[in-house]
Amino acid sequence: MKKISLIIGLCLAFVVSFAQNNYFFPQGTNFDPAIPTPEQFLGYPIGDWHTRHDRIVNYFEELAKVSPKAHFQIIGYTNEHRAQVVLTITSPENYAKIGDIQKEHARLTDPTQSVSTAGMPVIVTLGYNVHGNEPSSSEAAMLTAYYLIARQGAEADQTLRESVIHIDPNYNPDGRDRHSTWANMHKGSPPVADPLDREHNEGWPRGRFNHYWFDLNRDWLPLAHVESQNRLEFFHKWLPNVCTDFHEMGTNGTNFFEPTKPYGSENPVVPRDNYDKLNPLFEKYFVKALDEIGSLYWAKEVFDNSYPGYGSTYPDIHGGLGLVFEQASSRGHVQQSSTRVITFPFTIRNHVRTGLATVKASVENRELLLKHQQDYFKSALDEGRKSAIKAYVFGDNNDRGRTNAFAELLLKHRIETYALDADLNVGGMRYEKGKAFVVPTDQRQYRMVRSMFEKVTKFYDSVFYDASSWTMALGYGLPYDGLSASVKFSRGEKINFESIAPKPAPVPKSNYAYIFEWNEYYAPKALYHLLNNGVFAKAAFKPFTAVVNGQNKNFGYGTIVVAVADQNLPADEVYAHIKEASRKSGVDIYNVETGMTAQGVYLGSGNIRTVEKPKVIMLIGNGASPTEAGAIWHLLDTKVEMPITKVDTDQFSRVNLFNYNTLILVSGNYGMLGDKGVEKIKDWVKEGGTLILQRYAVNWAINSKLIDEQLVKDSGDQSQQRFDYVTADDHNGSREIGGSMYMADLDITHPLGFGYARRNLPVYRNHDVFIQPSKSPFNTVVKYTANPLLSGYVHSSNLNKIRNSVSLEVTGVGRGRAILFVDDPNFRGYWYGTNKLFFNALFFGSHIAAPNFSGQ
Repeated sequence: MKKISLIIGLCLAFVVSFAQNNYFFPQGTNFDPAIPTPEQFLGYPIGDWHTRHDRIVNYFEELAKVSPKAHFQIIGYTNEHRAQVVLTITSPENYAKIGDIQKEHARLTDPTQSVSTAGMPVIVTLGYNVHGNEPSSSEAAMLTAYYLIARQGAEADQTLRESVIHIDPNYNPDGRDRHSTWANMHKGSPPVADPLDREHNEGWPRGRFNHYWFDLNRDWLPLAHVESQNRLEFFHKWLPNVCTDFHEMGTNGTNFFEPTKPYGSENPVVPRDNYDKLNPLFEKYFVKALDEIGSLYWAKEVFDNSYPGYGSTYPDIHGGLGLVFEQASSRGHVQQSSTRVITFPFTIRNHVRTGLATVKASVENRELLLKHQQDYFKSALDEGRKSAIKAYVFGDNNDRGRTNAFAELLLKHRIETYALDADLNVGGMRYEKGKAFVVPTDQRQYRMVRSMFEKVTKFYDSVFYDASSWTMALGYGLPYDGLSASVKFSRGEKINFESIAPKPAPVPKSNYAYIFEWNEYYAPKALYHLLNNGVFAKAAFKPFTAVVNGQNKNFGYGTIVVAVADQNLPADEVYAHIKEASRKSGVDIYNVETGMTAQGVYLGSGNIRTVEKPKVIMLIGNGASPTEAGAIWHLLDTKVEMPITKVDTDQFSRVNLFNYNTLILVSGNYGMLGDKGVEKIKDWVKEGGTLILQRYAVNWAINSKLIDEQLVKDSGDQSQQRFDYVTADDHNGSREIGGSMYMADLDITHPLGFGYARRNLPVYRNHDVFIQPSKSPFNTVVKYTANPLLSGYVHSSNLNKIRNSVSLEVTGVGRGRAILFVDDPNFRGYWYGTNKLFFNALFFGSHIAAPNFSGQ
């Protein structure tokens, strides 16, 4: 009887698995029964549940155990220590020589090498689920892996002989598990299709983002997050010919595949062959795949392909073909759309079919793709050699940490970078040996060099899906110049990660005081370490010159002074904390043996003021921007090692603000706090608190009468022109400030400007917040210049509003102050150039007065 039951069970399992295979895969496919289907391994049909990341990993491990065609590896770990994995699928014969294949492919991308593409396999990376709450693609990844491994027949064998396929099932494991838990815990039986059901409406911050609430599909260029760093390291080991990026969109959509919007919305450094030849070629395969199953689709609208930080654009700038797919989402297990009920299995199937079509197109056009990549790097080197700019020089003589951070970014993108071997003067800017670097343009990564340094202000299109500017050197706030052939410079050794690792000088013990400069990017990390260990520190509100190692040395605004006599700790313990602060931060700390300075204020002056340890609380949750809050959390965790208390807006009534000295409200609308919440914040600020407001939180604070400032009223379009209805989207889209870079003027004597040596400050703007100048001329810390546009698109009407407008302002509230960041100083984790404004608000906020103006 037991034997009969077992046979029946196996038969039922086979029938159900056959039914699933029949639904997801092309008809008539034969599969190896020794390879377990995802359903057999997981114990439920694909689409019945949202599969946890660890179970996906387990399935890939199982495939590698049972098949010589599959090979499993861990490429890194996320912030929440989930494994980032890749399953490599190819023929056993290929895998036996996988090292040689990898080396030969690397030679293909080296323009100095002559390599034949005959017999060379095409390299395909299938990447999934970068947005955690777009979950169908990770389920599709399991089915796709099964199909490629278990499929039998001559075509299946040929596919694996002529390709090496890497499957990364989950670019964002932390976000996926957040969403999967939500969808599974709210799943009904039977499932509920009503869009209002809780299953379809995630709680803040939602699963789209990673641990730090960051959009990883914007991070291929900045590399602010560990997931992206791990993924890019693997990418550069292989430089795939084709790389996919699977997404979901609104439930009422259908299915999008490339080509994206033609002309103007494509990346300016990518050769036209990518858009005019490869994309239309692959499009035919996607059309056929979706026509076969009756799925609707669209292309060539809405989505652009310009920002290098996209997973579908970055490969284009490396001679590959990046492909983005968007599938209507069930955002749960079933959801009613405007026409029909969208099921989770339906969304999965569409991604399976377009993924398989990608593999088919890649194999059938193998030599074309390989030749395209070979020609790409040859033409890049040729363009670089012909460029009027022969190299870029960059470096901030006053900030080794920020300069080296940018150099590290270049190295992660495999951009050849060299030390500047002799001082160089260019256009009034002095670059010093040992503090600056040179990036030649005659290198195969010339197009990435352009992406890092070029400023673009002319565009064919005026509507952008995301940012229109990504000049990373501006984001880091570094002085840099393009060098023509007429500029003679001395290039030193090629740098590597070890050569630019922080190496602070040993700190001699002092019986009097220690000093370190605030202009160094990681100085806040050193300061917080000291304050957190009970060491009292002071900041210089006026500059001075002190004798260090027998020579005069200038110290600017914000210089930190640690007097040995000020401490409650023994001198030896203070010295130990000083040495550790220097080691952790990479900042040089100097010893002095007298309070008398050679010039400027003495160390005992009232202008050397005690710094209070920041005790920071930030409101999060409904109403607040997850990405802005996450950027701050990530910044303080990774750059300062400083904790921050994050409190949901619905818990605000429980908060005793007097336990903190700084409150942060990121961009958002905090109307849910009500009048009582506004009064609570106002009373606390009046007693000396520091309120930090960003972007639309500034609007809210002004409109709720929390602060006494004024918004600039939009006069609107007063013209009586008449336009065709169909042009409305383009007309209105062209007037959005989607993301561009501007030059502003910074008051470097203001506590918020401490640590900056130059008044010129690049800032990033992607909003329409405009406030009136302060009634006091002393309170506008950062102001746009009269001709501010540096890079990116902006409509002329908006540019006129931006000219001479406020970027950062302080307003007094009783004995406290509100700091108004009209622009986000921590945008996407790479605006190192404006991070210090934010650090200053935290450390020096209690010392910032908002003086009134008494007139002439």
